[in-house]
Amino acid sequence: MPLITLTTDFGTKDHFVGAVKGAIYSELSEVTIVDITHNISPFNITETAYILKNSYRSFPENTIHIIGVDSELSPENKHIAIALDKQYFICPDNGIISMIASEIKPSKIVEINIHEHINSSFPVLDIFVKVASHIARGGNLNIIGKEISDFKKLVEIQPKVNQDQSIIKGGVIYIDNYGNVITNINEKLFHAIGKGRNFTITAKRNQFDKVYKKYNEIIDFSVSTEKRQYDGDKLALFNAAGFLEIAIYRSNLDTVGGASTLLALNYRDTITIEFEEIVKPEFITIP
Repeated sequence: MPLITLTTDFGTKDHFVGAVKGAIYSELSEVTIVDITHNISPFNITETAYILKNSYRSFPENTIHIIGVDSELSPENKHIAIALDKQYFICPDNGIISMIASEIKPSKIVEINIHEHINSSFPVLDIFVKVASHIARGGNLNIIGKEISDFKKLVEIQPKVNQDQSIIKGGVIYIDNYGNVITNINEKLFHAIGKGRNFTITAKRNQFDKVYKKYNEIIDFSVSTEKRQYDGDKLALFNAAGFLEIAIYRSNLDTVGGASTLLALNYRDTITIEFEEIVKPEFITIP
């Protein structure tokens, strides 16, 4: 049975999600549809890339992912279908696939060219569903598009490192449901550049000199429960996806608040990690 996922910025108030699902069922009577999310911030490509990277691996081989964010066709925003990591992605060529494909090379990319046969003002419904259905039936990608060798890269998902490798400069790419702030700095880069050195993380006026593995590592469990007062404390950690996150312990946007509100951190804000300089020993000549 084919498995198709949907990731969009459509929300759930309007008819769009229901119409897309109806169109899929009209094409494929036996299909499973999974909603990854329809609450992407409008046109937010970076947020989409982060969510896709951290969700697609949980799906089985040959899953087909329809991505409807910033999907209006234009000469600068074409539509592509990609075979990557034994799964399929149907999306606009606007950099959405960058975060996944930066680590795993696509086995095939085609630029979708069936538009002249379909009068469409809603490409996710009219084009992406047709392509997904074709793939689900075992169809070849070359039937629905011409093979291309590359796709647009999303530059802002890549942090920068200075020449002497003492500073990593990244940014906020996602704010989750708890108000936790996720950056584009991953644990692998942190260790490769840091090499065990002391460091300071700066996020606006907030600084951190320790990175946790879990939220509750901030707690001293030797202290009795009634004496603990950790709710609302700030911390930095590498989250389950391996990215540096600035968080508030047991955050709740309706009560104690979250890192985004309490620390005034927003999408695209700069996050800097400065490592202690390596002091090279000086040798003197003994007469």
